[in-house]
Amino acid sequence: MKVLQENERWEDVARHGAKFYAVGALGIGVQLATLSLFTGRLHFNYLLATLLAVELAVLHNFVWHERWTWKERTDHVSQNVIGRLLRFNLSTGALSIVGNVLFMRILVGIAHLHYFISSLLSIASCSLLNFFVSDRFVFKRKSLVGQE
Repeated sequence: MKVLQENERWEDVARHGAKFYAVGALGIGVQLATLSLFTGRLHFNYLLATLLAVELAVLHNFVWHERWTWKERTDHVSQNVIGRLLRFNLSTGALSIVGNVLFMRILVGIAHLHYFISSLLSIASCSLLNFFVSDRFVFKRKSLVGQE
């Protein structure tokens, strides 16, 4: 399996990775703040709160990835933003929601860890796969866009 695609440089992968994780750090803040609001203040069930908090963070992250992380891949195809949003939500969004809810059920529901710590562990568990899916599927390189 080739790690790099044709005409791709490690520097580009590293640059996108750094931006992806910077956006992710902001998204973690959105997710944890929302989770704390829903569980601590509004007394939602922690699994429902997790689902809602993850989805809000996914939408937040998409906007930043669209405008900054993979900006050079989206400028020329701005009319496809809805398609990218759907791909992002159905791929990394679904992975994040399923992964986070599953990990939260195990860590909070079975292991009885605090929801805040459990959420951090859940986020970390999903992040590497989410970068790969975002980079290769949602925000395709220009040379790959016409090959959909």
